[in-house]
Amino acid sequence: MELLFLGTGAGMPSRLRNVTSIALNLQGARSGCWLFDCGEGTQHQMLHSPVKTAKIEKIFITHLHGDHIFGLPGLLTSRSMNSIKDPLTVYGPRGIRTFVETALSLSGSWLTFPLDIIELTAGEVLNDDHFRVTAYPLTHPVECYGYRIEEHDKPGPLDAGRLLADGIQPGHLFQQLKLGKTVTMEDGRIVDGRHYLGPSIPGLKLAIFGDTSPTPAALELAANVDVMVHEATLEVALEEKANGRGHSSTVQAATVAKEAGAKKLIVTHLSSRYLREDTERLVAECRAIFPDTEMAHDFAVFRF
Repeated sequence: MELLFLGTGAGMPSRLRNVTSIALNLQGARSGCWLFDCGEGTQHQMLHSPVKTAKIEKIFITHLHGDHIFGLPGLLTSRSMNSIKDPLTVYGPRGIRTFVETALSLSGSWLTFPLDIIELTAGEVLNDDHFRVTAYPLTHPVECYGYRIEEHDKPGPLDAGRLLADGIQPGHLFQQLKLGKTVTMEDGRIVDGRHYLGPSIPGLKLAIFGDTSPTPAALELAANVDVMVHEATLEVALEEKANGRGHSSTVQAATVAKEAGAKKLIVTHLSSRYLREDTERLVAECRAIFPDTEMAHDFAVFRF
């Protein structure tokens, strides 16, 4: 999988950063893409990236502040103008349906594809063949969620040597056995593939936070994840100001990563006050607490 940051700024666009949107390219699991938030100008950012509108399967909205949703109606209508027929699901807090449907209705827009809008509460959002997604409530002036994405464990390697030793020859059923399924051989033997698999391979775990000040749900949301994405709107010297507006500082983001046992932290959602020359200072504040920290910039890609 990989994360591509289409926008990494807070509140409003700047010359350095557009407002929030993150693309999760599923790659190995399947060919689709998930979008997390869709701030103003997200589709413009996509034009300068490998992210294709047709590949987006799901859009997860963390909350209804404009810098996280104002790009959504435009992206949906552009998807229709490209005659895309594949269904799309939008997840978000209460009110996301009214926002989307009102924008489309008042603008006389139409869609060429089935659109499913799911207004969520805390808890499991989806659980399919590849992933489980859970929403956790955060602390912000409006209803806001973070998403934990857990890839299901993969079957361990197939022990072909044992199969051959047991007189089971390679063939089209090997693929079924590798998936741990039970198959009937041509000679009538019933073989349980689970008996020929090595230890399962743990799936990847990600935590993508919406806007939040320090919150009780953070440690459960990010517990032992491979990658944690967290806002760091302001530097530690302005922590009180950040918290007063429902945001976190660099040090607070790093502290969550450390206490949750995350393997890697990516900070984003930076105030427009910060220029390129501020980057190292802000990252240093995080790394003093949690060394494996990176700062996202627009179009930055992280593979894992």
